Amino acid sequence: MYRSNGNYEAFAHPMKPEGVDNKSAYIVGSGLAGLAAATFLVRDGQMKGDKIHVLEELGLPGGSMDGIWNEQKGYIIRGGREMEPHFETLWDLFRSIPTLEDPSVSILDEFYWLNKKDPSYSSGRAIQNQGKAIDTPDKLTLTPKAVQELLDLVLTPEKDLDDKRIDEVFTEEFFKSNFWLYWSTMFAFEPWASAMEMRRYLMRFVHHIDSLPNLSSLRFTKYNQYESLILPIVKFLEGKGVHFVYNTHVENIEVDTSNNEKVAKKIDMTTDGKDASVDLTENDLVFVTNGSITESTTYGDQTHPAPTEHELGDSWKLWENLAKQDPAFGHPDKFCKNIPDANWVISGTITLTDDEAVPYIEKISKKDPHSGSIVTSGPVSIKDSNWLYGYSISRQPHFKAQKPNELVVWVYGLFSDKPGNFVNKKITECSGEELCEEWLYHIGVPTDKIKDIAENHASTIPAHMPYITSYFMPRKVGDRPLVVPEGSKNLAFIGNFSETERDTVFTTEYSVRTAMEAVYTLLDVDRGVPEVFASAFDARVLMKAVYYLNDQKGLKDVKLPFKERIVEKQVLEKIHGTYIEELLKEAKLL
Repeated sequence: MYRSNGNYEAFAHPMKPEGVDNKSAYIVGSGLAGLAAATFLVRDGQMKGDKIHVLEELGLPGGSMDGIWNEQKGYIIRGGREMEPHFETLWDLFRSIPTLEDPSVSILDEFYWLNKKDPSYSSGRAIQNQGKAIDTPDKLTLTPKAVQELLDLVLTPEKDLDDKRIDEVFTEEFFKSNFWLYWSTMFAFEPWASAMEMRRYLMRFVHHIDSLPNLSSLRFTKYNQYESLILPIVKFLEGKGVHFVYNTHVENIEVDTSNNEKVAKKIDMTTDGKDASVDLTENDLVFVTNGSITESTTYGDQTHPAPTEHELGDSWKLWENLAKQDPAFGHPDKFCKNIPDANWVISGTITLTDDEAVPYIEKISKKDPHSGSIVTSGPVSIKDSNWLYGYSISRQPHFKAQKPNELVVWVYGLFSDKPGNFVNKKITECSGEELCEEWLYHIGVPTDKIKDIAENHASTIPAHMPYITSYFMPRKVGDRPLVVPEGSKNLAFIGNFSETERDTVFTTEYSVRTAMEAVYTLLDVDRGVPEVFASAFDARVLMKAVYYLNDQKGLKDVKLPFKERIVEKQVLEKIHGTYIEELLKEAKLL
């Protein structure tokens, strides 16, 4: 497997890998990573679909990319992944998947046209004081000290950040900034989260620093991501003959680790409650989605909180059983145990059944939520919320089956250890009605109307997700297994708990990238995996970032890392009339 950039290899079709007709594949998990692996096996590996078996513990595909109508509870979404133009492998995947409505149109085409017609732009990125805009919302409000801390983190080699937390590399000045408010609520970072992952995010998304206050860099699907992305790819794969085996619990994969090699020899599982196993040879490729952020989710309803008691879950147990066999298979305990109490575990789906709350939504987002246009363009974060509550309203209808009078709102809180501002309970203790009440309070609904709207004009479903922040647990190199561990002949790890270079977890891109790397490595596909967008290595991007990190100030107003102003003056004189001066002017630094 090798990496590439540019469009030469992006548009090329690889030759058929040698020996592929003698191989088969078993994919554990039907989340985006598993579905992407199956697609790349068929499209680029040219493996016959009937040789591919997708083993899924649930009764439906999709993993964490869900969106469903439940007859007993109503509409349920546990979240939605934010996407942007430089998800190179994601768009490589979806250029090949037809939409359900028109087989001549790809998912990428539909997505591209839609976001051209209806681009993302938030007019209410953050609020406080019951629906009012925060102070200086267009500024990042970083002090020179906080900017220096950001630079210091980026310049620190990843190997020197083993097990470090974000709050160990930043001081209070940084955490008081709008930058941290926007950054943490956009990506779901907690102060205790991995500094190593924070560094990756800074480098990966430095080209979006200018759009943090308005979210104009983001792109969104037509409907919820289950209907817009998962169902089309499942239909595509079923049409190719891929086998989906649901209600299947993979308990262990027995691996021979002798002779400095790793060969998966047997899959132990139960299907529909019956014990089963599959004996494997080196020609049987196994792709494992190890760990899951939505494993063991529980649900409440309008009058009951979501239960917090839960089992560990299949994906974690499988990873534990694999990790016992070889240190190269990672350390699942680092991610699924000892998660701090001050974390995000609860989200809620609010279905408004009329327009009682619409004026308050419109006042913040400056959009009619019934217009068909994307409403909030990502999260609206509530700065003075004890829960650090936030909400998102996508294009409506968010579900194809949604009624014209209904609006679907997704809410979440990043801190679960404090009582709310209106509801005097921790978010984990709240029923659906109470989650709705807290949201209505923060968007400015008069307190005498809150109870009636939450009870009679809305239906809210809480979801408790005990592992939703596990991606961000402080870690060291080796805690996640390599996509293809050294010496592995037929076993690969895919998804956000496997390890690849430079890319960031909690993204659709990471799921697809690891799947592509796994397939290309085990099948020796002769086509480059597109490298991670090199924004951190583009001088133009870095100069623009300096301008916005310093609240849109030029060099004369920015404290430069020169000891004497005389030196700064000499540097500016030296570059006068050169291309460097031209670049600095383009970045508004001069």
